[in-house]
Amino acid sequence: MQHRFLGRSGLKVSEISYGNWITHGSQVEEDAALACIRAALDAGITTFDTADVYAGGRAESVLGRGLAGLRRDGLEIFTKVYWPTGDGVNDAGLSRKHIVRSIDASLQRLQTDYVDL
Repeated sequence: MQHRFLGRSGLKVSEISYGNWITHGSQVEEDAALACIRAALDAGITTFDTADVYAGGRAESVLGRGLAGLRRDGLEIFTKVYWPTGDGVNDAGLSRKHIVRSIDASLQRLQTDYVDL
């Protein structure tokens, strides 16, 4: 797998990234999703993209289980925030409160201490 710089950030990412939009945690059984993650890793993919809102947060949980136990420094994990994750007035958008609460929840679901983007 070839790697490229992500813009001018200095971060190198695999040329092909693995995204789990609406499939993990909703449309694909977990065993199949975990097999897909393993196949991506076997192909040399190191960049994984998800979001707090995908399948109501379940996509991040599945990805976290799929990447558990791997050397974290060898992966790039991306997640996103904006869309509603609850019914409260601060449960959507890009306010500091929503960003902080969303990233904390994402880190827990992803079973990691940090995300790369």
